[in-house]
Amino acid sequence: MSHTSSFTLGSVTLGGGPLFLIAGPCVIESEQHARRMADAIQRIASDLGIPYIFKASYDKANRTSIRSFRGPGLAEGARILRAIAESNRLPVLTDIHTSEQAAELSDRLGPVDAMLQIPAFLCRQTDLLIAAAQAAATPNRAVNVKKGQFVAPWDMRHAVEKVRESGTPRVTLTERGASFGYNNLVVDMRSLPIMRAMAPVVFDATHSVQTPSAANGVSGGQPEFIPVLARAAVAAGIDGVFLEVHDNPAEAKSDGANALHLNRLRPVLETLLAIHAAVPTAAQ
Repeated sequence: MSHTSSFTLGSVTLGGGPLFLIAGPCVIESEQHARRMADAIQRIASDLGIPYIFKASYDKANRTSIRSFRGPGLAEGARILRAIAESNRLPVLTDIHTSEQAAELSDRLGPVDAMLQIPAFLCRQTDLLIAAAQAAATPNRAVNVKKGQFVAPWDMRHAVEKVRESGTPRVTLTERGASFGYNNLVVDMRSLPIMRAMAPVVFDATHSVQTPSAANGVSGGQPEFIPVLARAAVAAGIDGVFLEVHDNPAEAKSDGANALHLNRLRPVLETLLAIHAAVPTAAQ
């Protein structure tokens, strides 16, 4: 990967540097819970020397069921994310779903370092990508585009071009599995070096073990495969790891079935760091 596509967000180098971590609960369940998760994950990341970006969504707009919990909404969610970013001195990441949300979210986040994330289902939406790029046209913003479950890795160059030609070169791509028949995903590790030629690449080890919409109106998952897929991805030479982490997945309000339990985070990261150190291409 060309070093020209690397960039920094706060103290985190994305691309060509140390393995970085994007982690947090799927959705903001409450300010207290989000803060508790940010504090706990940050302590582990700090102990291990892993650059860390806190993630949580203010709105889950693509839940399977209309009865599913969606989150606190943009205004309250942005307030909570900004407060965590300021108090913990962390960059934050959250999804946007419409073009209008890009500028409003960026404005409400103010001076903190933040990534605007394009959900996988929306990765081809040109207006959304352009709006995200325009809202991220400052040094304290970046865009993370999740590869659609229906998109070939080489076709993600079009999403990268839309962002880079519309306001910012500061873009990353995230692999989260490809549709494999009904209610199942599979990860093609070839996608990682293919996309890494375009931009820094993140591997989402938790959404990759989803069984979409397979659990009677919600998505199921196979969290026992999170560590093995993450190990394979780091060995393939990625730049960052994305993990949805929860202190009580059974009671999580979104995506608990494929979340990594907080008490498993440290050993998983320790193994990933050892693999990253052993793979020469991972640091290039």
